[in-house]
Amino acid sequence: MLLVVARLCIALMAVLSNSVHAGVVLEERKLPMKFTWVDCQPNCRGWVSAAGIVTADSPKDFDEFARGRQLGGATIVLDSSGGSVNAAIALGRRFRELGALTTVGISVQTHTAQNAPSNMAPVAYCESMCVFLLLSGKTRYVPETAHVRVHQIWLGDRANNAKAATYSADDLVTVERDIGRLAKYTFDMGGAGDLLSLSLNVPPWEDLHELSRDELRMTNLVTTDMIAQPGSPDAAVVELTRKPVQSRFVSSAVATSPEPESPVRSAEAMSRTGGVRTATRPLGQE
Repeated sequence: MLLVVARLCIALMAVLSNSVHAGVVLEERKLPMKFTWVDCQPNCRGWVSAAGIVTADSPKDFDEFARGRQLGGATIVLDSSGGSVNAAIALGRRFRELGALTTVGISVQTHTAQNAPSNMAPVAYCESMCVFLLLSGKTRYVPETAHVRVHQIWLGDRANNAKAATYSADDLVTVERDIGRLAKYTFDMGGAGDLLSLSLNVPPWEDLHELSRDELRMTNLVTTDMIAQPGSPDAAVVELTRKPVQSRFVSSAVATSPEPESPVRSAEAMSRTGGVRTATRPLGQE
């Protein structure tokens, strides 16, 4: 009887631990993007985790993170609900200059030991402007368990109530300007016009459109179905298999974690406040 009770207690603790882990992952998506180097020695080189919302400070934060590091050809693992249009474009150009490989995933520690190697869970969300960060990779890989979703860019302070909001001529000019910048960036990165078409057909009052495997190919968001294998001198990341997620990747709580609350729908829009033009904050920031 005592053995049964002990097993139940251990199982309950595991469930609670996994739930906390899933909650932490969701909270990171709501915070400004954080860049972290994840070491996976001895089997691979490691990778850069880029998790959170793209803000106006993200390009500068990445520059500070990259200073003194040899990031040429590094793998950048994205888990983000989007953010600032122009900041994402600037950040994406930095990734391309590095010749980075981009993918979608969550970095997790597989053991409790502090020095245990980390692995990459291929269950993650890349939405809104994160999709254009994914496009910046010289090589691009999307696991089948990842969710890549698109929609229109919009004025950040009015995306939650877009139909009822009012807009000035200046607002429309700003959105058109940012669409033009995004189009140029898309083609510079080797993306297809289909990506813009799919994105611009989804207004902010509709659910985001999740790209199918065919659409990921059609838009040029995916350029490879494989990543370097562990043990290779040039291996970038731990192998991402197409099998169901196993314990060496991530807990079941993260593998089935709820969707992010709201993707960030924003443009670098300017709105008039008391006769003064002020930069609109991206949705989700105070």
